[in-house]
Amino acid sequence: MQRTSEVPPQRTIAPGEAQETEFLRCSQRTRRLPMVTSMPIPILRRLTLPNGLRALLCPMPGVPAVGVSVHYDVGFRSEPEGRTGFAHLFEHLMFQGSESVDRMEHFRRVQAAGGAANGSTHQDYTDYYQVVPSAALERVLFLEADRMRAPKLTPENLRTQLDVVKEEIRLNVLNKPYGGFPWTVLPGLLYTSYPNSHNGYGDFCDLEQATVDECARFFDTYYAPGNAVLTIAGGFDPDRAADLVHRHFHDIVARSTGPAVDLWEPPPTGELRGEHPDPHAPLPATAVGYRMPDARTEVNAYLAHMVLSSILTGGDASRLKQRLIHRSPTVTDVSTGCGLFGALEARDPDTFLCVATHPAQTTTNRFLELLDEELEDLAARGPRDDELARATALSAVGTHRAYDSLPARTRALGTQELLFGRAEIVGELADRLAGVTAEDVALAAKGLQPGRRAVLSLRPAAAMADHPVQTGS
Repeated sequence: MQRTSEVPPQRTIAPGEAQETEFLRCSQRTRRLPMVTSMPIPILRRLTLPNGLRALLCPMPGVPAVGVSVHYDVGFRSEPEGRTGFAHLFEHLMFQGSESVDRMEHFRRVQAAGGAANGSTHQDYTDYYQVVPSAALERVLFLEADRMRAPKLTPENLRTQLDVVKEEIRLNVLNKPYGGFPWTVLPGLLYTSYPNSHNGYGDFCDLEQATVDECARFFDTYYAPGNAVLTIAGGFDPDRAADLVHRHFHDIVARSTGPAVDLWEPPPTGELRGEHPDPHAPLPATAVGYRMPDARTEVNAYLAHMVLSSILTGGDASRLKQRLIHRSPTVTDVSTGCGLFGALEARDPDTFLCVATHPAQTTTNRFLELLDEELEDLAARGPRDDELARATALSAVGTHRAYDSLPARTRALGTQELLFGRAEIVGELADRLAGVTAEDVALAAKGLQPGRRAVLSLRPAAAMADHPVQTGS
């Protein structure tokens, strides 16, 4: 049985959350749209074990299933230099057996209970998650505790998963049109520090140098219980769940996690340009990246960028799709969004993206001219009332859709608790987005200046006939 690992998809718009103290300080907006209702999260119960493990319990009476996730505070941006892709490789290793569980048995036990499990690697966290019938809660807690205690880090498992990860990169990046574009390549242009700029999928040469000893050190450093958040959501008794958490996790030895990775760097002081060859792409493409406000300290400004994204490309009635696709065809597709993997899915610095696929007749400069015209108009005059109403409604409804399923709700709670310390925002975000004003959007558009962005032009197959590139190893 082969697991399909998850590196998050390349740039789809997704809602998220922000930091506790800032949300407590922010005044409540009064404007509401009739179609938008809040999505309250049931009262959350928090536990912290002596070894540092944080547990978040979210009982949902009447739900016949339970979601369990474990989020570790480690992602692409935690990887040591010379070991690009190591966090994702290690995620694979965590499914290769543990102290009391054989290789791939984690999946078999979950599936035997009628559930499903997987994991994913992001910029600042790695999560492991499953949904099972409520009666199987203890089974899943045992499985997660066992691999938090002692995964099987063997040469054989490392060789096997190295081959799996390399094949995943071939399928998803090297041999696929627009593969990895722009998330694997744009950060290297927009950012300068190693944590922020390197390719999180990894280079084959780096991956092939990984050793079992390095894996053991990575586990000791980042997979300590004090570096994790365990989330349980769905139909369960919170008192019994708390007892089960103590029973299965209390004896895992506490370990020091070391200092946090320093992610700070100044924003660009001029426009940055780069080119990315793609031997499989049929058409050119352009990716534009801007630095976003810090969600921890400027949450209102961050949410305004989410609404701005909806105004620009949220559906066929949006500004850029109307102008560039429907009225005067200039591009074949255009999208915008907050974050490389979704809104509020990473700490600062985070990225506002605009990505377009276009015919060869449309140059990168022409696309930028049209994009800048729309941004300048929004900065000067703000959105129309109907645009704002539509965009805030779409943004708010999108949060309901994104968190509708039990797996998504469980993972979102854990993500927001780990990154920003406030899982409750999962239930508040729809109303917060509905309260974004025209002035907020205008300020967000004003901040997307040409002199503070990175522009990456994808060169397609037709333009590379005389300059082939290597597509794998």
